[in-house]
Amino acid sequence: MGRMTRRRFTAATTLAAGGLALGAPRASAVAAANTTEFRGMWAATVANLDWPSKPGLSPDRQKRELRALYDAALSRRLNVVILQIRPTADAFWPSRYEPWSEFLTGHQGRDPGWDPLGFAVREAHDRDLQLHGWFNPYRIANHTDPGRLVRSHPARVHPGWAVPYGGKLYYNPGLPEVRRFVQDAMLDAVWHYELDGVHFDDYFYPYPAAGKEFDDDAAWREHGKGFPSRAAWRRDNIDRLVRETGERIRSRKKHVRFGISPFAVWRNKSTDSRGSDTKAGVQTYDDLYADTRKWVREQWIDYIVPQVYWHIGNSAADYARLVPWWAKTVHGTGVDLYIGEALYRQGASGQPAPWQDPAELSRHLTLARRHSEVRGNVYFSARQVADDPIGAMARVVKDHYPRRARPPR
Repeated sequence: MGRMTRRRFTAATTLAAGGLALGAPRASAVAAANTTEFRGMWAATVANLDWPSKPGLSPDRQKRELRALYDAALSRRLNVVILQIRPTADAFWPSRYEPWSEFLTGHQGRDPGWDPLGFAVREAHDRDLQLHGWFNPYRIANHTDPGRLVRSHPARVHPGWAVPYGGKLYYNPGLPEVRRFVQDAMLDAVWHYELDGVHFDDYFYPYPAAGKEFDDDAAWREHGKGFPSRAAWRRDNIDRLVRETGERIRSRKKHVRFGISPFAVWRNKSTDSRGSDTKAGVQTYDDLYADTRKWVREQWIDYIVPQVYWHIGNSAADYARLVPWWAKTVHGTGVDLYIGEALYRQGASGQPAPWQDPAELSRHLTLARRHSEVRGNVYFSARQVADDPIGAMARVVKDHYPRRARPPR
């Protein structure tokens, strides 16, 4: 049984008997299997998407639910959980900087009576799972009313830090004091817990809202001198966040890996000859002010997980075109490439025909493995990994994961 303890083996066997049976791997899959491969799943806490299933549950119930997600990951032969621990400028640990998350108790700032992050780290490591802490740097709330935040919230203590936009509230990335604060708030978890990684998602400047302007006029006037445009200044603000966060992690905990999972289109080729052969409506460089290609080329991050959430053959953003573009982008940089997979689309109502086919994701992995730069895949999200409504995840395991693998370190 190698490093798998009797407890872990029993848990995986029990899950298989309960409907997560893995099946015998095909010979071709065994031949293709890697001994080192990043096999991850995102576990979202915002709006209680994955865990806890709803706010206000007892600590014992919350612990049981998290163990069940971990055991599902183990049964699928995954080896990394990316757990959202700061979804809306709040915390799943006793933070020095921000209040307890409302998604634990239903009331922002209320102590849940236990340490969810400490528990999450121990239980993951007991199963030989890596745990990467997933942080959203700038989102404060999924509403625009600062009065709904707990009185001690930094966005109420410093009202000039917050910008309402598109029905949500954000920290202003253009303020140097905000950039330093959000780093301190996120890294508080890194300094106090044995996390294996630090993970940002795709939210930097917010996604464009039709007819709305992000009101950073005052910050632009004060801090934008010397930049050719507001767009260039905004990109520099996000560049600084990424570069400085990586530097601070490496200065104290070199073994902790820093990764980002951006929207997968940097720029369309029609906009920039270096871009991908896509026709996406959003381009991270232009719309989110996130120069994801630069972060890779400058080696500011250890890994990148583009969210390639389209099927093979999609007319605007084809999985089969984006994966090679990202493979070329990371080539020679030393930055690991893992592909973000839209497991949540499989069998979902309203999705096009390819997503109704349980074999679509398996075809993704077959295609991705033609590129040596691709070192793994990450699935959104944990609940679909466990429930697997049309058997797409089971098909991936059968075809591509004949045995457990070690994650890259």
